[in-house]
Amino acid sequence: MLDEKKIKALIKGKKLKNFNDVNNLLKGFSKKLIEAMLDSELTDELGYEKHDYSQKKTDNSRNGFSSKQLNSEFGKIGIEIPRDRKGKFAPLIIPKGSRNIGGIEEKVLMMYSRGMSERDIAEYFRELYGYKLSAQSISNLISTITEDVVNWQNRPLHSIYAVVFLDAIVYKVKRDGFIQNVAVYSMMGINLEGRKEIIGLWVGDNESSKYWLRLLNELKTRGVKDILICCVDGLKGFPEAINAAYPETDIQKCIVHQVRNSLKFVPYKNRQELANDLKAIYKANSEELAQVEFDNFKEKWDNIYPYISKSWKENWTELMTYYKYPSEIRRIIYTTNPIENFHRSLRKVTKSKPIFPSDKSLMKLLYLVTKNVVSKWSKPIAKWGQIYSQLQIIFEERLINKEM
Repeated sequence: MLDEKKIKALIKGKKLKNFNDVNNLLKGFSKKLIEAMLDSELTDELGYEKHDYSQKKTDNSRNGFSSKQLNSEFGKIGIEIPRDRKGKFAPLIIPKGSRNIGGIEEKVLMMYSRGMSERDIAEYFRELYGYKLSAQSISNLISTITEDVVNWQNRPLHSIYAVVFLDAIVYKVKRDGFIQNVAVYSMMGINLEGRKEIIGLWVGDNESSKYWLRLLNELKTRGVKDILICCVDGLKGFPEAINAAYPETDIQKCIVHQVRNSLKFVPYKNRQELANDLKAIYKANSEELAQVEFDNFKEKWDNIYPYISKSWKENWTELMTYYKYPSEIRRIIYTTNPIENFHRSLRKVTKSKPIFPSDKSLMKLLYLVTKNVVSKWSKPIAKWGQIYSQLQIIFEERLINKEM
């Protein structure tokens, strides 16, 4: 992925002046990608990398190139097809006699992003197009997006986010020969236009204020000057880090998660009644009334479940943050459900891959799935005009000073 600065540099460096110049540049990119895939196919055929004769176990070898003109969506592309000395190599991506190519790399990445394995994709191409890409060739193609992942993770961000949601999703990854549970922390933002975006994904080892501070400082280097409200689910060390990096940011802990944790060890016979009493707390019209309902809850349930009121009391300040805001804003920030819905989209795809061979492999798939998901977020969230008007009143000075 090219960010705006790189695109401008590319235009200047290549002296792109019109569509034909752009088309020719894309033809060049396609040529390099196709030739790389052909070289990968020949490597699979021969069983050894170019010049790596220590791995050679065949009496066949590379034998130069032959030229071919292909018809593509960018016009005719001249490519160099590698040959083998015995003349046995039959390219699969461009079968002999074929002179048309278009969108194969996009199709491969699209299918991979929807949960298909390399072998499933290879079989799909065999059945639909009559030839079979090797699983290794497909894997090599997928590896070409590594730079895209890095560029996306370091792209410039908006200067202000109205709301940021932060949560974690756990995957099994092979590290140093052992399978470990690895947390991937995802951050979703709502910008001042009311549009959702995934700010970033980070593979983390443990939760600590030091880790979160490093992550938040990374946001600063990417251009984030302010976060108005941050919604989290009890991540360890995060409140201390956000207060250090963005001291004016309000923290809202997820009410839904707090309720779930409260009900976790409550027997079925008491669960509904207790849930209704908790609802009276977080559905009260003001924090003062919520405090009254909380006192009633303690009086009724502390003799049976004292740990519940203790947990609410410890987190009270950050659980009650949303009472500072009008009902339209409360509706957005009282839960981390928006980012949980995003995680459900990730799981739909990643459930077919119970174990990832590396952190990089995991990040590549999550990046591709994320691209698919966010492409559907075409509209601002509901009633954004009214919500933004309220934010302008509440955060007037911060919005004026930091938007400039």
